[in-house]
Amino acid sequence: MAEAEKNQEIIPNSKPATKNTSSSSIFNRSVTIHSASVAKSYLQSTSRFYNSFESMKGKVKKLRSLFESPKPQKPNPDELQIQATHKLQSFKSMGPEYNRFPSFGFINNSKIRLPGTEDRIVVYLTSLRGVRRTFEDCYAVRMIFRGFRVWIDERDVSMDSAYKKELQSVLGEKNVSLPQVFIRGDHVGGAEVIKLMFETGELVKVLDRFPRQQPGFVCEGCGGVRFVPCGNCSGSRKLFDEDEGVLKRCLECNENGLIRCPDCCS
Repeated sequence: MAEAEKNQEIIPNSKPATKNTSSSSIFNRSVTIHSASVAKSYLQSTSRFYNSFESMKGKVKKLRSLFESPKPQKPNPDELQIQATHKLQSFKSMGPEYNRFPSFGFINNSKIRLPGTEDRIVVYLTSLRGVRRTFEDCYAVRMIFRGFRVWIDERDVSMDSAYKKELQSVLGEKNVSLPQVFIRGDHVGGAEVIKLMFETGELVKVLDRFPRQQPGFVCEGCGGVRFVPCGNCSGSRKLFDEDEGVLKRCLECNENGLIRCPDCCS
């Protein structure tokens, strides 16, 4: 009888242990399922973010391809040294007159000329910051000429699309890089050529015969922008025809409703 009572006492005590074990196993399963779902949702959100980032990256590359010309292949250091030596020798053999442009005889063998600009320096450039390298090259060339205080005919293709068409027709190419410099009607080249001439001291001799401006000179008409609103249409690009009673396109301004400043760009 005593052994039976002991067995009866042991059996009730063993039931709660089984219950606790089953409840802990259920809790462990729920924790495992929850952690797995959290990890799965994290991986899905990460993959979505990566895919959106890759698609945005591809769109940026397409935009760059529209505005930026393909990068030329880098030549060997020996070739660069030989080219620089030939350029310096050709500069030194030119003599003091510097009338034998075309393109200084070594930059571009084709005789490219810009008619009607024999008395000035013309620079085709852009003031937009869409392509950083192009903007920095245009800014560097502009600052070099401004450092000599010579007046230059700046033709901003971002302000007037007619300048871009004019440059394309002169160079005979559809895709042209900026900036492009013409001195006394002769095509000189881009930013690298002007920087090389500036560093070797040859640009000083070329600009020696051009008149200098007063320090700090700024045009009162345009403030140095080279464009002013059209006085005929006030920049709206539209004119009202009283005879026909309709609005017509103003033919005196460009697509932005601007004209060249008559004070500094005449």
